[in-house]
Amino acid sequence: MATSLITKTLNSIKNPKLLRPLTRQFTSIAAVQSENPSSSFTNADSNNNKRSSSNDNNIDMRKGPPNCNSKGEKDSSSVTMPISSMTGSIVGKRFYKQVTTREADDGNGWTVMLDYRTLKTPSKRPLKLPTLALAKAIAAEWDYQQTDGIRPFTMPLMKLACTALDRVPLTRPKIIEHLMRKFSQDLVFCRAPEDNVLTSGVYERQVEKFDPLIGWINSEFGFKPVVYSSLFGGKQEEGLVKAIEHHLRQTDDCQLAVIDAIASAAHSLIIAVGIVKGKLDIEEAIELIRLEEDFQVDTWGLVEGGHDIDIADLRVQISSAAVFLGLSRK
Repeated sequence: MATSLITKTLNSIKNPKLLRPLTRQFTSIAAVQSENPSSSFTNADSNNNKRSSSNDNNIDMRKGPPNCNSKGEKDSSSVTMPISSMTGSIVGKRFYKQVTTREADDGNGWTVMLDYRTLKTPSKRPLKLPTLALAKAIAAEWDYQQTDGIRPFTMPLMKLACTALDRVPLTRPKIIEHLMRKFSQDLVFCRAPEDNVLTSGVYERQVEKFDPLIGWINSEFGFKPVVYSSLFGGKQEEGLVKAIEHHLRQTDDCQLAVIDAIASAAHSLIIAVGIVKGKLDIEEAIELIRLEEDFQVDTWGLVEGGHDIDIADLRVQISSAAVFLGLSRK
């Protein structure tokens, strides 16, 4: 069911260039990843911090029958994601039967319901999503969870939504500062030594693949980046730095969450901006990110249990961020 829901929600992405690889990748990801009606899923740090740290991964079951509103519908008790869910731990057994979506009470956005409970973020904010398509995709992630345990690491869209709702509004200046601090060391600006027999092949691939993106940055922002052979990068023109920083400040919370996630996985703010602005699709971005390592694999061979896992993990990170971006756009 989760696979079919993800496939349907992908149809709402308006950018065909971005959509092209998504259905195949996410349906394959969903295929690989492996009740108490009055309970609630709450943050383990609540109740005046009286719980021990060993319970941080547990579901806090609170009793209390659901109320009914004037329409005879069950009132929405809350389900709050524990903080440990952001780290990849298994947070408890599945305690719900049905996953649905509904319009937010104020009519501004959409929420996910676990039975009659409204899903919340780790900081207890309502998980209010900008589009129905994104709400259905996150509902599919929850519906896919098995009875023996809720696995947040199989819910990348939920993680990005919590980041956009909880972290970005409170730490936006720090996120932008962190992204800009590493801008001079961007992967796209780095060139392998041209005159070294071991790296000349990498240099040729970098020129072939990175230079068109360098040209796009020049036309998009009005400044041509400077390339370096040093791993420590170098100083970029002040105009380019200010133009990129201005672009980041103009993003909404969902876009900045996506840029931060992709930049972290790609070691490149330029690639992240390229995806958000529609210059790159998923396959193109992954090819650029893995350019040097793929050259080494072509030369020396692939290490099973190493390179293949890295590739799969990168695909999940980049694909989930791109899907989240597409589904969050109204």
